[in-house]
Amino acid sequence: MEKFSSLARFKSSCPFLGGTKTSTLRALSSTISPRFHSISQLTERAVNCPIMGPALVMRSTQMVAGYASIAGQADVQKIHHSKGIFPGTSVSDADISKCPHASAARAAARMADDLAAASTAKAPEIRKEVPSMAQKAAAAGCPFHKAATAAKEQPVKLPTVTETQTAPATSDAYNYDKFYAAELEKKHKDQSYRYFNNINRLATKFPIAHTASVKEEVQVWCANDYLGMGNNPVVLETMHRALDKYGAGAGGTRNIAGNSAMHLSLERELATLHRKESALVFSSCYVANDATLSTLGSKLPGCVYFSDASNHATTPKIIAFESVYSMCGSIGPIKEICDLAKKYGALTFLDEVHAVGLYGPRGAGVAEHLDWESHQMAGQSSEPIKESVMDRIDMITGTLGKAYGTVGGYVAGSRDFIDMIRSYAPGFIFTTSLPPATVAGARASVIYQKHHVGDRALKQVNVRTVKERFAALDIPVVPGPSHIVPVLVGDAGLAKAASDKLLHEHGIYVQAINFPTVAVGEERLRVTVTPRHTAEQIDGLISAMDTVFTKLNINRISEWAKLGGRANVGTGKENVGPIWSNAQINTAGQPQTLHDEDTALVDVNAVQVVRESFEDLLGAVELSETELKVEAALMTGAVEHIAGALPKKVKAPRAPVNPIDMPIAPTIAVSA
Repeated sequence: MEKFSSLARFKSSCPFLGGTKTSTLRALSSTISPRFHSISQLTERAVNCPIMGPALVMRSTQMVAGYASIAGQADVQKIHHSKGIFPGTSVSDADISKCPHASAARAAARMADDLAAASTAKAPEIRKEVPSMAQKAAAAGCPFHKAATAAKEQPVKLPTVTETQTAPATSDAYNYDKFYAAELEKKHKDQSYRYFNNINRLATKFPIAHTASVKEEVQVWCANDYLGMGNNPVVLETMHRALDKYGAGAGGTRNIAGNSAMHLSLERELATLHRKESALVFSSCYVANDATLSTLGSKLPGCVYFSDASNHATTPKIIAFESVYSMCGSIGPIKEICDLAKKYGALTFLDEVHAVGLYGPRGAGVAEHLDWESHQMAGQSSEPIKESVMDRIDMITGTLGKAYGTVGGYVAGSRDFIDMIRSYAPGFIFTTSLPPATVAGARASVIYQKHHVGDRALKQVNVRTVKERFAALDIPVVPGPSHIVPVLVGDAGLAKAASDKLLHEHGIYVQAINFPTVAVGEERLRVTVTPRHTAEQIDGLISAMDTVFTKLNINRISEWAKLGGRANVGTGKENVGPIWSNAQINTAGQPQTLHDEDTALVDVNAVQVVRESFEDLLGAVELSETELKVEAALMTGAVEHIAGALPKKVKAPRAPVNPIDMPIAPTIAVSA
């Protein structure tokens, strides 16, 4: 009814179509109305038009009548029989879906009902019974449904989102569809229903992505690929090489055929990163956490997971906590929790999922960051630093799917602890292991970040800039010392509307965060700033957010202050210092925000370390003479750019590198 390609014909004659951006029309035509689920948001708006409204209602009525008019055709009966369906008195939703005529008729009837309700501004849950055309299409529209209609000589009440869409075969059967619909209706009513945007990140244009239309590009400001490692040149190069040598899949679970040298090498790399004896890789950090904690809970006698005054000194206890809390940006009191654990004889379980790769001189997380100088001096040694915060943590979990840009999770700890989890955890034993190419890419990313602090330092520079500029415009950011930038909205509907406006009117994708992820009344837009966002893109974000806040009349800091504050906004607690100090940032040579014309920087020393680390399995990287020349030019420009950002009187931390000796393949060069 509303193919987007046909809308262009009416733009010159329709004020709404003519004055609305093409990208907005495309978005409205491809997004389902949250109130009327059989029509799009564009159709919902169109029913209020004095021209289009009556035309849409008339057209939908014609469609319903059209389906009902062929009720006696023998061809429809043949369709049923070919699908193994025969007319009877009992009709299920599954049966209806098998008949193309019946399902289309029912869909047309629902659309007609939705259009009628939308034209009178009635929500679906207050519809009245509608016999007539809708009844004919939904029940009597084909011979298969005649028996059901004859058995009920009464108007058919169309199914709504709160009612069943299935006629159960027996009266005592549990109505599963009604249960599903009721649960979904709860999500719609409290505005916590999750909408998933079609976002396709482009490897050569990070942080740019295209939407459902490959020609429509947007800026991504909410991805968890915090450093852009998902398209780092040496990560992609390593994955390509591993894919060519080892194929697509792992071949099974770790105990069957999926325990490869790539997996074992990654686990050694992760253990070294956290200066622990051993590590174990899972399909995700969620699985790693669940498998580890559930296994410990089943094996430790009388184990409890939260220590309080009622516990006895001889009872096994585990304190599980996070370093960075991803929706508010706060950082857990790790030292104090370690002290508490020591006092009561508890194990410590630290989830660094939003911190690994982003904090510490080698990217091991907040636990490493808290003892920066000690870990910096220890370099790449795998030996623990006694009494450091990281050493005091018994179990550390992390992800490979955020700052490291790939997928997977892991847990690190003592050798016997890891071996016990490996031996008992169902989440590890019965899950097919990650593909070799993915594991290789993850390890390449970990190695690269171990030897290059520049990405996470530049990220912190950009985060500071965005937070400061939001504050200057009175735009509320939930205060916190980490890289998380949670922009407070305070209402689920407004948060969704703000997200939609940013995407459709400004080409900026920031997902709305609602209950139950955050408390009701603390809904927000969670902004993610990366080292690859340019100064011009930051300007665009700030301007767009300011415009959207004004158009939607969303509370700013001063207005929250008048209301007594919320989520620590407007309470005088906004001035929270960052965990990264200026001195720590400047170990990367005073990093500077990129501009649109700049090329993203690649650390040649870190690239060389990655390549050397894979020579035993993948061999040396061999390039042609032409490729060497191209890469020499590429690396010369990159080195000059880095040198320009360094203080003039400060000696570079590493000796100059011959670009011919440390090439980057031209096919995987990355632009900002």
